[in-house]
Amino acid sequence: MAQTSAVPAPIVPPGKMVFGLQLPVQSQSTIYVDEWEKAAGPEELATVARQADESGFFYVAVCDHTAIPRRLAEAMGTTWYDTVATLGWLAGITDRVRLLSHVYIAALRHPLRAAKELATLDVLSGGRLIVGVGAGHVTEEFEALGVDFEQRGSLLDEAIDGIAAALTEEFPTLEGPAFAGQGLAVSPRPRQQPRPPIWVGGSSPAALRRAAARGEGWLPQTPRRQDMAELVPRLLELRQQLRPGDPIAIGALAGGLHVGEPSWELPRGTSSGGPEVLAEHLAGWADLGVSHVQVRFPSRSAAETCEQMAAFAETVAPLLP
Repeated sequence: MAQTSAVPAPIVPPGKMVFGLQLPVQSQSTIYVDEWEKAAGPEELATVARQADESGFFYVAVCDHTAIPRRLAEAMGTTWYDTVATLGWLAGITDRVRLLSHVYIAALRHPLRAAKELATLDVLSGGRLIVGVGAGHVTEEFEALGVDFEQRGSLLDEAIDGIAAALTEEFPTLEGPAFAGQGLAVSPRPRQQPRPPIWVGGSSPAALRRAAARGEGWLPQTPRRQDMAELVPRLLELRQQLRPGDPIAIGALAGGLHVGEPSWELPRGTSSGGPEVLAEHLAGWADLGVSHVQVRFPSRSAAETCEQMAAFAETVAPLLP
Protein backbone atom coordinates (compact mmCIF):
# COMPACT_ATOMS: atom_id res chain seq x y z
CA MET A 1 0.00 0.00 0.00
CA ALA A 2 1.20 3.50 -0.79
CA GLN A 3 2.44 5.67 2.05
CA THR A 4 -0.01 8.32 3.22
CA SER A 5 2.51 10.46 5.13
CA ALA A 6 4.36 13.40 3.62
CA VAL A 7 2.06 13.69 0.63
CA PRO A 8 1.20 16.97 -1.07
CA ALA A 9 -2.19 18.56 -0.78
CA PRO A 10 -4.27 18.76 -3.98
CA ILE A 11 -3.15 21.77 -5.98
CA VAL A 12 -6.56 22.53 -7.47
CA PRO A 13 -8.09 25.42 -5.51
CA PRO A 14 -10.91 24.04 -3.33
CA GLY A 15 -14.41 24.79 -4.54
CA LYS A 16 -13.25 25.91 -7.98
CA MET A 17 -13.21 24.23 -11.38
CA VAL A 18 -10.04 24.75 -13.40
CA PHE A 19 -9.32 23.86 -17.01
CA GLY A 20 -6.36 22.34 -18.83
CA LEU A 21 -5.33 21.51 -22.37
CA GLN A 22 -3.64 18.55 -24.02
CA LEU A 23 -1.30 20.31 -26.39
CA PRO A 24 -1.64 19.79 -30.14
CA VAL A 25 1.24 18.83 -32.46
CA GLN A 26 3.19 16.74 -29.91
CA SER A 27 0.94 13.69 -30.30
CA GLN A 28 -1.05 13.01 -33.43
CA SER A 29 -3.49 10.17 -32.87
CA THR A 30 -6.22 10.09 -35.51
CA ILE A 31 -8.74 10.16 -32.67
CA TYR A 32 -8.13 13.86 -32.14
CA VAL A 33 -5.48 15.31 -34.49
CA ASP A 34 -6.49 18.30 -36.63
CA GLU A 35 -5.25 18.45 -40.21
CA TRP A 36 -3.04 21.51 -39.63
CA GLU A 37 -1.04 19.70 -36.94
CA LYS A 38 0.42 17.24 -39.44
CA ALA A 39 2.61 19.94 -40.99
CA ALA A 40 3.24 21.81 -37.74
CA GLY A 41 6.22 21.73 -35.40
CA PRO A 42 7.86 23.49 -32.44
CA GLU A 43 6.81 27.00 -33.50
CA GLU A 44 3.11 26.14 -33.47
CA LEU A 45 3.47 24.08 -30.30
CA ALA A 46 5.14 27.02 -28.55
CA THR A 47 2.45 29.42 -29.76
CA VAL A 48 -0.35 27.33 -28.26
CA ALA A 49 1.53 26.73 -25.00
CA ARG A 50 2.20 30.44 -24.57
CA GLN A 51 -1.46 31.19 -25.23
CA ALA A 52 -2.43 28.73 -22.49
CA ASP A 53 -0.02 30.49 -20.15
CA GLU A 54 -1.38 33.94 -21.00
CA SER A 55 -5.02 32.84 -20.82
CA GLY A 56 -4.79 31.34 -17.36
CA PHE A 57 -5.12 27.66 -18.21
CA PHE A 58 -4.32 25.56 -15.15
CA TYR A 59 -2.17 23.06 -17.04
CA VAL A 60 -0.86 22.01 -20.42
CA ALA A 61 -0.44 18.28 -20.96
CA VAL A 62 1.94 16.17 -23.03
CA CYS A 63 1.32 12.50 -23.85
CA ASP A 64 3.77 9.59 -23.67
CA HIS A 65 4.69 6.74 -26.00
CA THR A 66 8.19 5.50 -26.70
CA ALA A 67 7.45 3.60 -29.92
CA ILE A 68 4.40 2.82 -32.06
CA PRO A 69 4.12 -0.59 -33.76
CA ARG A 70 3.25 -0.84 -37.42
CA ARG A 71 -0.13 -2.43 -36.66
CA LEU A 72 -1.25 0.70 -34.75
CA ALA A 73 0.47 3.34 -36.85
CA GLU A 74 -2.58 4.17 -38.94
CA ALA A 75 -4.78 4.77 -35.90
CA MET A 76 -2.28 6.26 -33.47
CA GLY A 77 0.04 8.03 -35.87
CA THR A 78 3.77 7.87 -35.27
CA THR A 79 4.43 11.43 -34.08
CA TRP A 80 4.74 11.41 -30.30
CA TYR A 81 7.18 13.92 -28.82
CA ASP A 82 9.04 12.75 -25.72
CA THR A 83 7.12 13.74 -22.61
CA VAL A 84 9.83 14.95 -20.24
CA ALA A 85 11.94 16.60 -22.93
CA THR A 86 8.91 18.49 -24.26
CA LEU A 87 7.73 19.58 -20.83
CA GLY A 88 11.27 20.73 -20.01
CA TRP A 89 11.32 22.88 -23.15
CA LEU A 90 7.87 24.25 -22.34
CA ALA A 91 9.07 25.15 -18.83
CA GLY A 92 11.50 27.61 -20.41
CA ILE A 93 8.96 29.37 -22.62
CA THR A 94 6.06 29.67 -20.15
CA ASP A 95 5.78 31.29 -16.72
CA ARG A 96 2.67 30.18 -14.83
CA VAL A 97 0.84 27.27 -16.42
CA ARG A 98 1.41 23.89 -14.79
CA LEU A 99 3.06 21.10 -16.75
CA LEU A 100 1.28 17.73 -16.75
CA SER A 101 2.45 14.39 -18.11
CA HIS A 102 -0.79 12.88 -19.39
CA VAL A 103 0.07 10.15 -18.98
CA TYR A 104 3.64 9.02 -18.27
CA ILE A 105 3.92 5.23 -18.63
CA ALA A 106 5.86 4.80 -15.40
CA ALA A 107 6.22 1.01 -15.55
CA LEU A 108 8.60 1.43 -18.50
CA ARG A 109 11.12 3.41 -16.42
CA HIS A 110 13.08 2.68 -13.28
CA PRO A 111 11.69 4.90 -10.49
CA LEU A 112 15.10 6.42 -9.72
CA ARG A 113 15.60 7.40 -13.36
CA ALA A 114 12.06 8.73 -13.58
CA ALA A 115 12.37 10.68 -10.32
CA LYS A 116 15.64 12.23 -11.50
CA GLU A 117 14.01 13.52 -14.69
CA LEU A 118 10.82 14.65 -12.96
CA ALA A 119 12.58 16.39 -10.06
CA THR A 120 14.83 18.23 -12.51
CA LEU A 121 11.77 19.30 -14.47
CA ASP A 122 10.09 20.55 -11.30
CA VAL A 123 13.16 22.61 -10.37
CA LEU A 124 13.60 24.07 -13.84
CA SER A 125 9.92 24.99 -14.09
CA GLY A 126 9.84 26.71 -10.72
CA GLY A 127 7.65 24.01 -9.15
CA ARG A 128 4.98 23.64 -11.85
CA LEU A 129 5.08 19.88 -12.47
CA ILE A 130 2.10 17.53 -12.12
CA VAL A 131 3.14 13.89 -12.47
CA GLY A 132 0.38 12.14 -14.40
CA VAL A 133 0.93 8.38 -14.68
CA GLY A 134 -0.86 5.48 -16.36
CA ALA A 135 -0.52 1.82 -17.23
CA GLY A 136 -0.08 1.96 -21.01
CA HIS A 137 -1.76 -0.23 -23.60
CA VAL A 138 0.70 -1.00 -26.43
CA THR A 139 1.99 -4.56 -26.04
CA GLU A 140 4.90 -4.17 -28.45
CA GLU A 141 6.16 -1.10 -26.64
CA PHE A 142 6.59 -3.11 -23.45
CA GLU A 143 8.14 -6.04 -25.27
CA ALA A 144 10.69 -3.82 -27.03
CA LEU A 145 11.79 -2.36 -23.68
CA GLY A 146 11.92 -5.72 -21.93
CA VAL A 147 8.95 -5.14 -19.62
CA ASP A 148 6.23 -7.73 -19.01
CA PHE A 149 3.02 -6.27 -20.44
CA GLU A 150 0.84 -8.63 -18.40
CA GLN A 151 2.39 -7.31 -15.18
CA ARG A 152 2.00 -3.62 -16.07
CA GLY A 153 -0.56 -2.97 -13.34
CA SER A 154 1.57 -4.25 -10.47
CA LEU A 155 4.66 -2.67 -12.03
CA LEU A 156 2.86 0.67 -12.20
CA ASP A 157 1.87 0.43 -8.54
CA GLU A 158 5.47 -0.26 -7.60
CA ALA A 159 6.74 2.49 -9.90
CA ILE A 160 4.37 5.08 -8.40
CA ASP A 161 5.49 4.18 -4.89
CA GLY A 162 9.13 4.31 -5.95
CA ILE A 163 8.79 7.66 -7.72
CA ALA A 164 6.89 9.12 -4.77
CA ALA A 165 9.58 7.92 -2.35
CA ALA A 166 12.43 9.23 -4.51
CA LEU A 167 10.76 12.62 -4.94
CA THR A 168 10.12 12.87 -1.20
CA GLU A 169 13.36 11.47 0.26
CA GLU A 170 16.92 12.18 -0.85
CA PHE A 171 17.99 8.60 -0.03
CA PRO A 172 14.80 6.64 -0.73
CA THR A 173 14.10 3.00 0.05
CA LEU A 174 12.40 1.26 -2.86
CA GLU A 175 10.37 -1.79 -1.97
CA GLY A 176 9.13 -4.46 -4.35
CA PRO A 177 10.31 -7.27 -6.56
CA ALA A 178 11.07 -5.14 -9.62
CA PHE A 179 12.65 -1.97 -8.26
CA ALA A 180 13.99 -2.79 -4.78
CA GLY A 181 16.97 -0.79 -3.52
CA GLN A 182 18.13 1.78 -1.02
CA GLY A 183 20.90 4.20 -0.12
CA LEU A 184 21.14 6.02 -3.46
CA ALA A 185 20.67 9.80 -3.48
CA VAL A 186 18.36 11.33 -6.07
CA SER A 187 19.00 14.97 -6.85
CA PRO A 188 18.18 17.74 -7.48
CA ARG A 189 15.42 17.79 -4.95
CA PRO A 190 12.05 18.97 -6.38
CA ARG A 191 10.94 22.55 -5.89
CA GLN A 192 7.50 21.50 -4.62
CA GLN A 193 7.54 20.11 -1.11
CA PRO A 194 7.15 17.46 0.07
CA ARG A 195 6.98 16.51 -3.65
CA PRO A 196 5.03 17.24 -6.84
CA PRO A 197 1.49 15.82 -6.87
CA ILE A 198 0.80 12.54 -8.64
CA TRP A 199 -2.37 12.18 -10.70
CA VAL A 200 -3.31 8.65 -11.74
CA GLY A 201 -4.89 7.93 -15.12
CA GLY A 202 -7.35 5.27 -16.19
CA SER A 203 -10.98 4.34 -15.65
CA SER A 204 -10.87 0.59 -15.03
CA PRO A 205 -11.62 -0.80 -11.56
CA ALA A 206 -7.87 -1.33 -11.02
CA ALA A 207 -7.08 2.22 -12.13
CA LEU A 208 -9.78 3.63 -9.87
CA ARG A 209 -8.37 1.79 -6.88
CA ARG A 210 -4.85 2.88 -7.82
CA ALA A 211 -5.93 6.53 -7.93
CA ALA A 212 -7.67 6.21 -4.58
CA ALA A 213 -4.65 4.59 -2.93
CA ARG A 214 -1.76 6.37 -4.59
CA GLY A 215 -2.86 9.62 -6.21
CA GLU A 216 -3.48 13.20 -5.29
CA GLY A 217 -5.59 13.43 -8.43
CA TRP A 218 -7.48 11.27 -10.92
CA LEU A 219 -7.29 11.48 -14.72
CA PRO A 220 -10.09 9.39 -16.23
CA GLN A 221 -9.54 8.48 -19.85
CA THR A 222 -12.77 7.99 -21.75
CA PRO A 223 -15.80 7.71 -19.46
CA ARG A 224 -19.02 9.43 -20.48
CA ARG A 225 -20.76 11.75 -18.07
CA GLN A 226 -23.27 9.07 -17.13
CA ASP A 227 -20.35 6.73 -16.37
CA MET A 228 -18.75 9.35 -14.16
CA ALA A 229 -21.93 9.52 -12.09
CA GLU A 230 -21.07 5.99 -10.99
CA LEU A 231 -17.27 6.19 -11.00
CA VAL A 232 -16.85 9.31 -8.86
CA PRO A 233 -18.79 7.98 -5.82
CA ARG A 234 -16.87 4.71 -6.13
CA LEU A 235 -13.56 6.58 -6.20
CA LEU A 236 -14.51 8.61 -3.14
CA GLU A 237 -15.62 5.47 -1.32
CA LEU A 238 -12.29 3.80 -2.03
CA ARG A 239 -10.45 6.96 -1.00
CA GLN A 240 -12.17 6.98 2.34
CA GLN A 241 -11.24 3.33 2.87
CA LEU A 242 -7.62 3.61 1.77
CA ARG A 243 -6.62 7.19 2.64
CA PRO A 244 -9.30 8.54 4.97
CA GLY A 245 -9.34 12.31 5.22
CA ASP A 246 -7.12 12.90 2.17
CA PRO A 247 -8.89 14.90 -0.57
CA ILE A 248 -8.38 14.04 -4.23
CA ALA A 249 -8.62 16.26 -7.33
CA ILE A 250 -11.08 14.63 -9.75
CA GLY A 251 -10.68 15.26 -13.46
CA ALA A 252 -12.71 14.82 -16.62
CA LEU A 253 -12.19 14.99 -20.38
CA ALA A 254 -14.74 17.51 -21.56
CA GLY A 255 -14.20 16.88 -25.26
CA GLY A 256 -14.10 19.36 -28.12
CA LEU A 257 -15.47 22.88 -27.66
CA HIS A 258 -16.07 25.79 -30.00
CA VAL A 259 -16.89 29.23 -28.60
CA GLY A 260 -19.55 30.89 -30.74
CA GLU A 261 -21.32 29.75 -33.87
CA PRO A 262 -18.94 27.88 -36.20
CA SER A 263 -18.32 28.96 -39.78
CA TRP A 264 -17.19 25.47 -40.76
CA GLU A 265 -18.23 21.89 -40.09
CA LEU A 266 -16.87 20.93 -36.70
CA PRO A 267 -15.72 17.39 -35.89
CA ARG A 268 -18.40 15.08 -34.61
CA GLY A 269 -19.08 15.44 -30.90
CA THR A 270 -17.84 19.04 -30.61
CA SER A 271 -20.00 21.25 -28.38
CA SER A 272 -20.50 24.79 -29.66
CA GLY A 273 -22.42 27.91 -28.68
CA GLY A 274 -22.21 31.08 -26.68
CA PRO A 275 -20.41 31.40 -23.34
CA GLU A 276 -23.52 30.62 -21.28
CA VAL A 277 -24.24 27.46 -23.26
CA LEU A 278 -20.71 26.13 -22.89
CA ALA A 279 -20.47 27.12 -19.24
CA GLU A 280 -23.68 25.26 -18.49
CA HIS A 281 -22.33 22.23 -20.36
CA LEU A 282 -19.13 22.23 -18.29
CA ALA A 283 -20.91 22.99 -15.02
CA GLY A 284 -22.51 19.57 -15.28
CA TRP A 285 -19.10 18.10 -14.56
CA ALA A 286 -18.78 20.18 -11.40
CA ASP A 287 -22.10 18.79 -10.22
CA LEU A 288 -20.47 15.33 -10.30
CA GLY A 289 -17.55 16.47 -8.14
CA VAL A 290 -15.10 17.21 -10.95
CA SER A 291 -12.56 19.95 -10.16
CA HIS A 292 -10.38 19.98 -13.28
CA VAL A 293 -11.53 19.52 -16.87
CA GLN A 294 -9.45 18.99 -19.97
CA VAL A 295 -10.82 20.88 -22.94
CA ARG A 296 -9.95 20.78 -26.63
CA PHE A 297 -10.58 23.25 -29.43
CA PRO A 298 -10.86 21.68 -32.90
CA SER A 299 -9.50 24.16 -35.39
CA ARG A 300 -7.96 24.76 -38.79
CA SER A 301 -4.73 26.41 -37.62
CA ALA A 302 -2.66 27.19 -34.55
CA ALA A 303 -3.89 30.78 -34.76
CA GLU A 304 -7.51 29.65 -34.65
CA THR A 305 -6.74 27.38 -31.70
CA CYS A 306 -5.30 30.35 -29.84
CA GLU A 307 -8.29 32.53 -30.71
CA GLN A 308 -10.61 29.90 -29.30
CA MET A 309 -8.51 29.49 -26.16
CA ALA A 310 -8.54 33.24 -25.54
CA ALA A 311 -12.29 33.44 -26.13
CA PHE A 312 -12.89 30.53 -23.76
CA ALA A 313 -10.73 32.07 -21.02
CA GLU A 314 -12.32 35.51 -21.39
CA THR A 315 -15.98 34.56 -21.75
CA VAL A 316 -16.61 30.97 -20.59
CA ALA A 317 -14.19 30.36 -17.72
CA PRO A 318 -15.49 33.28 -15.60
CA LEU A 319 -18.93 31.64 -15.66
CA LEU A 320 -17.68 28.29 -14.31
CA PRO A 321 -18.23 27.28 -10.68
